[in-house]
Amino acid sequence: MSKHWLRKWPNIIKGQMAQYPDQHWVSDITYIKTEEGNCYLNMITDAYSRKIVGYAIDNTMETDRMIGALKMATAQRKDVTKSTIHHSDRGLQYCSKEYGQMTLENNIRLSMTENGDPYENALAERMNRTIKEEFGLGVTIKSKLMAKLLMDEAVILYNEYRPHLSLNYNTPNEVYKKSLASACEARDN
Repeated sequence: MSKHWLRKWPNIIKGQMAQYPDQHWVSDITYIKTEEGNCYLNMITDAYSRKIVGYAIDNTMETDRMIGALKMATAQRKDVTKSTIHHSDRGLQYCSKEYGQMTLENNIRLSMTENGDPYENALAERMNRTIKEEFGLGVTIKSKLMAKLLMDEAVILYNEYRPHLSLNYNTPNEVYKKSLASACEARDN
């Protein structure tokens, strides 16, 4: 349970499944061990396609460092007229004025876990595990620079080449692109 005084947002995606890309994003911060000390990873994942749409890795968990993931995610979003819901735990970074202001400016609504229950943010938690276990970021890495390079590579490999059973053995990028193309086609007809 978060003990800070900053505003906490209700869980507005509870019981909902994403129906199209950029409808729901999930986010969480985890640490990466290196021989130079820990660094911190904030990932934002599109709940519909499982695509990592934004990430930031840095020496601290300060909001100004972790907000890079949100900047990356908003820069790649295709239809800014549709509202996106950003779901996370109640960490200080997500509750900060800066994070809230950036979401407001980009037509993004905040949603948060209600009781610190990791099951309320299960996809984001699973993404942390996947990146660490399948892409080698769960071991102690030689340096922080190497951790950043490995993360850059992991995102490309995960988004472009890792098929998912839940996506009918398509990759996150395939599902993301196909769904956006279908939406544009339907809108044009």
